[in-house]
Amino acid sequence: MNAASHTFKELGVELLVVSCDTKFSHKRFVETEPLLDGFKLMMGADNTGKMATDFGVYLEDEGVAIRGRFLVNPEGIVLAQEVLTPPVGRNGNEFIRQIEAFQHVAATGEVCPANWRPGKKTLPVNTDAEKMTGRVGDYITLEEILS
Repeated sequence: MNAASHTFKELGVELLVVSCDTKFSHKRFVETEPLLDGFKLMMGADNTGKMATDFGVYLEDEGVAIRGRFLVNPEGIVLAQEVLTPPVGRNGNEFIRQIEAFQHVAATGEVCPANWRPGKKTLPVNTDAEKMTGRVGDYITLEEILS
Protein backbone atom coordinates (compact mmCIF):
# COMPACT_ATOMS: atom_id res chain seq x y z
CA MET A 1 0.00 0.00 0.00
CA ASN A 2 2.88 2.34 0.77
CA ALA A 3 4.26 1.95 -2.76
CA ALA A 4 0.92 3.14 -4.18
CA SER A 5 0.37 5.96 -1.68
CA HIS A 6 0.48 8.54 -4.51
CA THR A 7 -2.38 6.75 -6.29
CA PHE A 8 -4.53 6.71 -3.16
CA LYS A 9 -3.85 10.43 -2.71
CA GLU A 10 -4.86 11.11 -6.35
CA LEU A 11 -8.11 9.24 -5.70
CA GLY A 12 -8.78 11.36 -2.60
CA VAL A 13 -8.51 8.33 -0.32
CA GLU A 14 -7.09 8.44 3.18
CA LEU A 15 -5.33 5.27 4.25
CA LEU A 16 -4.91 4.27 7.87
CA VAL A 17 -2.68 1.29 8.55
CA VAL A 18 -3.45 -0.28 11.92
CA SER A 19 -1.92 -3.20 13.75
CA CYS A 20 -2.12 -4.59 17.25
CA ASP A 21 1.54 -3.80 17.80
CA THR A 22 2.63 -0.79 19.81
CA LYS A 23 3.78 2.49 18.27
CA PHE A 24 7.30 1.51 19.34
CA SER A 25 7.10 -1.73 17.32
CA HIS A 26 5.79 0.25 14.36
CA LYS A 27 8.69 2.70 14.57
CA ARG A 28 11.24 -0.10 14.69
CA PHE A 29 9.57 -1.96 11.80
CA VAL A 30 9.52 1.13 9.55
CA GLU A 31 13.16 1.89 10.41
CA THR A 32 14.42 -1.64 9.66
CA GLU A 33 12.24 -2.96 6.83
CA PRO A 34 13.76 -2.00 3.45
CA LEU A 35 10.36 -2.31 1.72
CA LEU A 36 9.09 0.53 3.91
CA ASP A 37 11.84 2.96 2.97
CA GLY A 38 10.15 6.36 2.65
CA PHE A 39 7.02 5.17 4.50
CA LYS A 40 4.26 7.72 3.86
CA LEU A 41 1.13 6.26 5.45
CA MET A 42 -0.53 7.05 8.75
CA MET A 43 -0.15 4.15 11.16
CA GLY A 44 -2.31 3.45 14.19
CA ALA A 45 -1.56 1.23 17.15
CA ASP A 46 -4.43 -0.97 18.34
CA ASN A 47 -2.51 -2.66 21.14
CA THR A 48 -5.76 -3.42 23.03
CA GLY A 49 -7.18 -5.24 19.97
CA LYS A 50 -10.47 -3.31 20.21
CA MET A 51 -10.45 -2.08 16.62
CA ALA A 52 -9.43 -5.51 15.32
CA THR A 53 -12.24 -7.05 17.39
CA ASP A 54 -14.76 -4.50 16.06
CA PHE A 55 -13.74 -5.37 12.48
CA GLY A 56 -13.86 -9.12 13.19
CA VAL A 57 -10.19 -9.89 12.58
CA TYR A 58 -8.93 -10.38 16.15
CA LEU A 59 -8.08 -13.93 17.19
CA GLU A 60 -8.62 -13.65 20.93
CA ASP A 61 -7.17 -17.09 21.77
CA GLU A 62 -3.91 -16.16 20.04
CA GLY A 63 -3.87 -12.48 20.96
CA VAL A 64 -3.24 -11.41 17.36
CA ALA A 65 -5.14 -9.99 14.42
CA ILE A 66 -5.23 -11.52 10.97
CA ARG A 67 -4.80 -9.30 7.91
CA GLY A 68 -7.80 -7.26 6.94
CA ARG A 69 -8.46 -4.48 4.49
CA PHE A 70 -11.62 -2.40 4.71
CA LEU A 71 -12.99 0.24 2.35
CA VAL A 72 -15.11 2.71 4.30
CA ASN A 73 -17.01 5.47 2.53
CA PRO A 74 -17.25 9.06 3.85
CA GLU A 75 -20.50 8.15 5.63
CA GLY A 76 -18.68 5.47 7.65
CA ILE A 77 -20.18 2.48 5.83
CA VAL A 78 -17.92 -0.48 5.05
CA LEU A 79 -18.31 -1.03 1.29
CA ALA A 80 -15.74 -3.79 0.85
CA GLN A 81 -13.50 -5.97 2.96
CA GLU A 82 -10.82 -8.54 2.43
CA VAL A 83 -9.55 -10.76 5.24
CA LEU A 84 -6.60 -13.10 4.79
CA THR A 85 -4.58 -15.29 7.10
CA PRO A 86 -0.91 -14.28 7.50
CA PRO A 87 0.71 -16.46 4.80
CA VAL A 88 -0.91 -14.46 1.95
CA GLY A 89 -0.65 -10.71 1.38
CA ARG A 90 -3.30 -8.39 0.02
CA ASN A 91 -3.38 -6.97 -3.52
CA GLY A 92 -3.03 -3.18 -3.56
CA ASN A 93 -3.95 -3.00 -7.26
CA GLU A 94 -7.24 -4.79 -6.62
CA PHE A 95 -7.97 -2.40 -3.76
CA ILE A 96 -7.37 0.56 -6.09
CA ARG A 97 -9.65 -1.02 -8.73
CA GLN A 98 -12.41 -1.40 -6.15
CA ILE A 99 -12.02 2.19 -4.96
CA GLU A 100 -12.27 3.44 -8.55
CA ALA A 101 -15.38 1.31 -9.11
CA PHE A 102 -17.11 2.52 -5.93
CA GLN A 103 -16.22 6.12 -6.78
CA HIS A 104 -17.66 5.64 -10.29
CA VAL A 105 -20.87 4.19 -8.86
CA ALA A 106 -21.18 7.07 -6.39
CA ALA A 107 -20.64 9.65 -9.15
CA THR A 108 -22.85 8.10 -11.85
CA GLY A 109 -25.22 5.60 -10.25
CA GLU A 110 -24.09 3.07 -12.86
CA VAL A 111 -23.34 -0.53 -11.96
CA CYS A 112 -19.79 -1.85 -12.40
CA PRO A 113 -19.60 -5.50 -13.47
CA ALA A 114 -16.91 -7.95 -12.39
CA ASN A 115 -13.36 -6.83 -13.18
CA TRP A 116 -14.52 -3.30 -14.09
CA ARG A 117 -11.83 -0.65 -14.53
CA PRO A 118 -12.10 3.01 -15.58
CA GLY A 119 -13.03 3.28 -19.24
CA LYS A 120 -14.67 -0.16 -19.32
CA LYS A 121 -18.35 -0.78 -19.99
CA THR A 122 -20.83 -0.47 -17.13
CA LEU A 123 -24.29 -1.91 -16.73
CA PRO A 124 -27.33 0.29 -17.19
CA VAL A 125 -28.97 1.86 -14.18
CA ASN A 126 -32.06 -0.23 -13.66
CA THR A 127 -34.21 -0.20 -10.56
CA ASP A 128 -36.25 -3.14 -11.88
CA ALA A 129 -34.22 -6.04 -10.44
CA GLU A 130 -36.55 -8.54 -12.11
CA LYS A 131 -35.71 -7.11 -15.54
CA MET A 132 -31.94 -7.39 -14.89
CA THR A 133 -31.92 -10.80 -13.21
CA GLY A 134 -30.16 -13.26 -15.46
CA ARG A 135 -29.81 -10.63 -18.20
CA VAL A 136 -26.34 -9.14 -17.58
CA GLY A 137 -25.18 -10.91 -20.75
CA ASP A 138 -27.57 -8.69 -22.71
CA TYR A 139 -25.39 -5.71 -21.80
CA ILE A 140 -21.85 -7.05 -21.55
CA THR A 141 -20.03 -10.10 -22.86
CA LEU A 142 -17.77 -12.42 -20.93
CA GLU A 143 -14.90 -11.34 -23.17
CA GLU A 144 -15.49 -7.70 -22.19
CA ILE A 145 -15.47 -8.63 -18.50
CA LEU A 146 -12.25 -10.65 -18.81
CA SER A 147 -10.37 -8.12 -20.97
